[in-house]
Amino acid sequence: MCKQFNPMTLLFLFSLYFLSPLNVNLAGAGDIPGGFSAEKNPFTPKASLIRYLNKEIRVDLTKSSFLISKASPLTAVDSAAFAKLASQNELSTRLPAFCSSAKLFCFPDLSQSLEKHDADVNFATYSQKNFTNYDGHRIGGVNSFQKYSVDENVIVDSFRRYSRNSFGHDDRFSEYATQGNVVDQGFNTYGTKAGGGESEFKNYHKEVNNPNSRFTSYSDSSNGRAQTFKGYSQDANAGNGQSFSNYAKNGNGVPNKFSSYSTDSNVVGSTFSGYGQSGNGISDNFTSYGVNGNVPQNNFNNYGAGGNGGEDSFSRYRDDANVGDDSFSSYEKNSNGGKAGFSTYGQSANIGTDTFTGYGPGGEIEFKTYGLNTTFKEYSKNAISVSFERYNITSASESASTKMMMGNSSLVKRWVEPGKFFREKMLKQGTIMPMPDIKDKMPERSFLPRTIVSKLPFSTSKINVLKQIFHAEDNSSMDTIISDALKECERAPSPGETKRCVGSAEDLIDFATSVLGRNILVRTSDNVRGSKQQIMIGSIKGINGGKITKSVSCHQSLYPYLLYYCHSVPKVRVYEADILDPTSKEKINHGVAICHLDTSQWSPGHGAFLALGSGPGRIEVCHWIFENDLTWTVAD
Repeated sequence: MCKQFNPMTLLFLFSLYFLSPLNVNLAGAGDIPGGFSAEKNPFTPKASLIRYLNKEIRVDLTKSSFLISKASPLTAVDSAAFAKLASQNELSTRLPAFCSSAKLFCFPDLSQSLEKHDADVNFATYSQKNFTNYDGHRIGGVNSFQKYSVDENVIVDSFRRYSRNSFGHDDRFSEYATQGNVVDQGFNTYGTKAGGGESEFKNYHKEVNNPNSRFTSYSDSSNGRAQTFKGYSQDANAGNGQSFSNYAKNGNGVPNKFSSYSTDSNVVGSTFSGYGQSGNGISDNFTSYGVNGNVPQNNFNNYGAGGNGGEDSFSRYRDDANVGDDSFSSYEKNSNGGKAGFSTYGQSANIGTDTFTGYGPGGEIEFKTYGLNTTFKEYSKNAISVSFERYNITSASESASTKMMMGNSSLVKRWVEPGKFFREKMLKQGTIMPMPDIKDKMPERSFLPRTIVSKLPFSTSKINVLKQIFHAEDNSSMDTIISDALKECERAPSPGETKRCVGSAEDLIDFATSVLGRNILVRTSDNVRGSKQQIMIGSIKGINGGKITKSVSCHQSLYPYLLYYCHSVPKVRVYEADILDPTSKEKINHGVAICHLDTSQWSPGHGAFLALGSGPGRIEVCHWIFENDLTWTVAD
C-alpha cells in the first residue's frame, strides 16, 4: 500500500526539495537572460525543462535562454490535468481551454450564426463570424464585406448556404482577409438556387500566408448569377489556395471572371473539380491568372462536363511564372457546343507542364501562342474543331538559354527574395549585401510538455484521431496543416540526412545530443533587425574554427503546438556574424548563417539555383537562420 503523508510531512518534503544540493542549479539559475526566471514550483513544465537541461547538457544554462523561452507556460496543475485528458483521449472536450493555457495554435470554434437582416449591411472591421444561412431568400439589396479580418493571425469564417435562394442580391468582398496568416473560409452551397445578382471578390486574400477557401457547390443550380474574382490571392504564400468543387454545377447562364487571380503568389494552387458541370451557357474568363507566380498549380477535373453552350477564355494565363503545372482532365467532356480559347497561355519564364487528358470531346478548342512542354493524351477525340496557332512559339533552345540565365535575371526577385541564399565568400567583414525578411511568419506557439505530447498520436495512420482532437473538419485548413506536417515528418531522409520531428523541448535535446554529444549549445539570430534591407557584415566567427562541422538545424513546421523539423546534413560550415547598419556602421543584430557545401542532392529547380545560378553539386549555398529557428553545434 502507498504510504499516506499528512500535510506537515508534505510541507517538510517540499522544503527539503528546494534546499537539496540537487536543486542548486535550478534555484541558483535566478533570472535567466531573456526575461524569465527559474520556476518556484518544481512541477511546472518550465522547471522540469531547466532540470533536464542541467542534466543533459554541459554548457552554462544561461546560454540556453532561447530554448527555455519556448517551454510550455502550463501550470503544474493544468499540466497534470491535460496529461490525464490526453491519456483518456478527451482533450477535444477541453480544446479551447487547452489551446489558451498551453499557448497553442488552434482555430476558434465558430460562434452562433448571425441573425438575418432585411436592410443592406456593410461589414467593416468584422472578424471571426458565422454567416451560415445568412440572407437566404433575400430579394435585392447589397451586402459589403470591406476590410474584413485585415492583418489578423488566424481567420476562420463560414459562409455556408449564404444567399441561398436569393434573387437579385449582390455581395461584395473587398480587401477581405488582407495580410492574414492562416486564413480559412468555407463558402459551401453559397448562392445555391439564387436568381440573378452578383458576387464580387476584389483584393481577396491579398498577401495572405496559407490561404484556404472552399467554394463547394457554390452557385449550384443558380440562374444568371455572376461571379467576379479580381486580384484574388495576390502576393499570397504557400496555401492549397482555393477549392472550387461543383462550382456553378447545374447553373444557367452563369458568367465567371477570374482576373489577376494568384498574381505574384508563391506556390499557391487551386482545384476546379466538377466546375460548371451540366451547366447551361456557363461563361468563364481567366485573365492574367497565375501571372508572375512561383510554381502555380491548378487542376481542372471534369470542368464543364456535360455542359451546354459554355465558353471559356484563358488569356495571359501563367505568364512569366516560374514553372507551374496545370492538369485538364475530362475538361468539357460530353459537352454540347462548348468553346475554349487559350491565348498566350503558359508562357512561363521557366518551362512548366500542362496535361490534357480526355479534353474537349464535342467542343471547339483554339490554342493561340501556347507554351512549351504540354502533354495531350486522348485529347479532343471527336472534337468539333481544334486550332493551334503559333503553338510553342518559343523554341526549346531559347527556353534553355533563358533557364540558364535565370541566376542573373531580375525576374528572380519575384520568386526568390534577395539575400535568401548567398555564397560563402559573402561572409567577409565589410561586405554589403541584402538580408531577406527573417521574421517568423508562423503563429506564436509553445512546446507541449513531454508528459502530454507523448500521449498524442503523431502519424498519418492516426490522422482521424488528431483531427478529432483539434476540431479539424475535412478539407479545412487545419486538416491540411496536420496532414502536411505528418507527411513531411514521415518522409524518408535524404542521402546523408539524419532527421526527426520534435514537439517537446526534451525530445529536441535528446535528438541534438544523440547526434552531437552533450557539449553543445543553441545558436540563433538575436532579432529581425536588418530584414528586407541592405546590411553590412561586421566581425565574423566560424564555428569549429571555420572548418566543416556537425550541426543540427531545426525549422518550424506549422502545427497546433510548436513542432520542429530537426535534421543533420553532412558537410556544413556554421558562422556567427555581427550585422551592421551600412550607413552608421552600428551593430543592429547578431546573426547565424549555415553554409551547405554539398548540394548534389538538391533539386535543379531549388530557389538557391534560381537566385545564384549553377546547379546541384556545383556550388555551395548559404542562408541565415531565421527568427525562432535554430541550429545546435558543439560549444566553443
